[in-house]
Amino acid sequence: MRSSLSSVLMGAAFLMATSAIGPGFLTSTAVFTSKLLASFGFAILISIVVDLIAQLNIWRIISVAQMPAQDIANALLPGLGHFLSFLIITGGLVFNIGNVAGCGLGLQVLFGLDVSTGACISAGISILLFLRKDAGAAMDRFAQILGFVMIAMTLFVAFTSQPPLAEAVYKTFVPDRIDIMAIVTIVGGTVGGYITFAGAHRLLEAGLSGPENTPQVDRSAATAIGLASLMRILLFLAALGVVAKGGILDAGNPAASVFQLAAGDWGYRIFGVVLWCAAVTSVVGASFTSISFAQNLHPWFVQRKSYAIIGFIVAATLLFALFGKPVKVLIFAGAFNGFILAFSLGILLIAAGKKRIMGAYTHPRAYLLAGALAALAMLALGGWTLVMELGKLW
Repeated sequence: MRSSLSSVLMGAAFLMATSAIGPGFLTSTAVFTSKLLASFGFAILISIVVDLIAQLNIWRIISVAQMPAQDIANALLPGLGHFLSFLIITGGLVFNIGNVAGCGLGLQVLFGLDVSTGACISAGISILLFLRKDAGAAMDRFAQILGFVMIAMTLFVAFTSQPPLAEAVYKTFVPDRIDIMAIVTIVGGTVGGYITFAGAHRLLEAGLSGPENTPQVDRSAATAIGLASLMRILLFLAALGVVAKGGILDAGNPAASVFQLAAGDWGYRIFGVVLWCAAVTSVVGASFTSISFAQNLHPWFVQRKSYAIIGFIVAATLLFALFGKPVKVLIFAGAFNGFILAFSLGILLIAAGKKRIMGAYTHPRAYLLAGALAALAMLALGGWTLVMELGKLW
C-alpha cells in the first residue's frame, strides 16, 4: 500500500514537472540566459518562489475540496468553471501543437526524419499509453523514466560546459539587471495554464484527496516544483557556460546551440533526446489535463476519457501538420499563461474560504496571503508584458 501511494505521489510530481519542461521551456531558458547571462539566476529564483506558492495553494485546495478545479469554480459561481475549462482547453491545444512540433524536431535531430513524420510517430507513442487499461499508472511511469533521462543528460552537458558557478550564485542574489519579461515567461511556463493542474488532477483521479492527505499532497507539489526547477537550473548553467566563453547561440534554435557548443556532435544528439523527451511528456501531460477540464461539459468525456485524450492528441497533430507551429500565438505564451495562473489561483483562493466547498477545513492564512500576492503580481506583470509585446508587434 505504501509503495503504491509513493508511486502515485511521485507520478503526479513527474507528470506536472515534465508537462512544464517542454520545447518552450528549453528555448526560453537558453534565450534569457544568452540575454541576461548570470543575472538570469535572479529570475529563476523569483520564479521558484512564485511557482511554489501557486502550486501549494492549488494542489491543497483541489485535494481538500475533492473536486477538480472547474467544479470548484462552478460551485463558487455557476458557469465560472466552464469559462475556466475553455481557457485551459484552448491554451492546452495551442501549446500541444508546439509540443508535437518539438517531438518531430527531436526525432529529426536523432534520426534525420521529416518533422511531420516524427510528430506522427511521437503522437502514436503517446496514444498507445492511453489505450492501456492501466493508463494512469503507465502515464506515471512514462513521465518518471523520461524525466530522469532529461535531467541526467542535461546534468552531463552542464558539467561539460564548465559554467562560472561563483558568478552565477552571486548574481542570482545581486543581479546586474532584472527582466520582468523573463520572470513572467518562466513562471507562466512552469505553473501557468494547464501545467499546475496536471499533478493535482492526477492525484484526484487516483483517489488521493481529503484534508487527511494534505501533508502528502504538499510534499508531491513541492517535489514537482523542485524537479522542474532543477531542470531549469541545469539548463541555465549549461547555457551560461557556453555564452560566458563567447559562444553565440543560433537564434533559430538556441537550446540546440547550447548542447552542441558544450559537447560537440554528441551534445547535439543529446539535445535531440532531451527535446523529444520534453516534448512527448508535455504532449501526454497537456492532453490528460485538458480533457480532465472537459469532464464537466458532457458525460461522454467521463465515460470515454481515454478516447477523448487520444482525440485531443490527434487534433493537435493534425493542426501541426496542416498549419505548422503557431509562432505568433506562442510569442505571448508566457503572459497568457500568467493570466490563466492569476485567474485560476484567484478563484481557488476565494473558494478556499467557503465552507460549502471546503467543509470544516481552514486554509492556512500564510498560504492565502502568499497566494493572493502571487496572483496579483502575475496579473500585473503579465498584463504589463502583454501590452509591451503587443506594442512591439504593432
